[in-house]
Amino acid sequence: MQKKTQIGILAALAAVLAAPMIPAAASAAPSTASATKSGPTSIAYVEVNNDQLANVGHYRLANGANAFDVAIIFAANINRDADGDAVLYANENVQRTLDDAATQIRPLQAKGIKVSLSILGNHQGTGIANFPTQAAAEDFAAQVSATVARYGLDGVDLDDEYSDYGTDGTPQPNQQSIGWLVSALRADMPGKLISFYDIGPASDALSSSSSTIGSQLDYAWNPYYGTYSAPSIPGLGKDRLSAAAVDIQNTPRSTAVSLAQRSKADGYGVFMTYNLPDGDVSSYVSGFTNVLYGQTTIHE
Repeated sequence: MQKKTQIGILAALAAVLAAPMIPAAASAAPSTASATKSGPTSIAYVEVNNDQLANVGHYRLANGANAFDVAIIFAANINRDADGDAVLYANENVQRTLDDAATQIRPLQAKGIKVSLSILGNHQGTGIANFPTQAAAEDFAAQVSATVARYGLDGVDLDDEYSDYGTDGTPQPNQQSIGWLVSALRADMPGKLISFYDIGPASDALSSSSSTIGSQLDYAWNPYYGTYSAPSIPGLGKDRLSAAAVDIQNTPRSTAVSLAQRSKADGYGVFMTYNLPDGDVSSYVSGFTNVLYGQTTIHE
């Protein structure tokens, strides 16, 4: 895997709750895109340490439709405070992206592109798989939902990496933690996206969870770039899964095309990509959009 760990601070829950919230109705401007496409929902993770989220909105299919449907800010962290509780943090680049919503987030939403915030561990022994109680999971979910509301985001992406469970005596993963979190997020954020990067102990727990938990997720995807393997989560059908995983900067274009062909043939409803860089890589993106949508991609 070629993800980079984030280090830094997003205000803790009290500060988030104290900040003015963006009303739900104003979280995204109405779409200006009139063109449509038929095919899988396309996902674009952006490493905002290096690249601009706004670039997602510059990719259009030949008919004018968005090449990407969901942009994911990679990534905020789950840190541990002095009391041992999970707190939501972001480094300066993630925070800058959130603060610059007018230029980084709203233009995407105006085009009909959803914007989510990815959340993962930070080597402190705390993550989405080891909340010790339902109340602890609900407390963290409240921090996340407050942040989604504050910055007018469309949802959250859950990623069980880099938590280093057991560090400094922190709890080991348990079977209930991810279910508690997903259920609390769904209760706090009706109508918002909740996606899952299918890796780690949380993945193992979800694979044996009830369909009630799975049905509360919107999407899940294979986390291993350049490979093809669909998540197995009860309650989540193939129309909401990506078996393909593409790292735009590292997966060969021919592999991305092959993964798109398999996804289309097998009827998967999502196609996940990671690491969309600044600049114009429309020739690469066209490789899979020609297969998925029958159209080349243009960078405007």
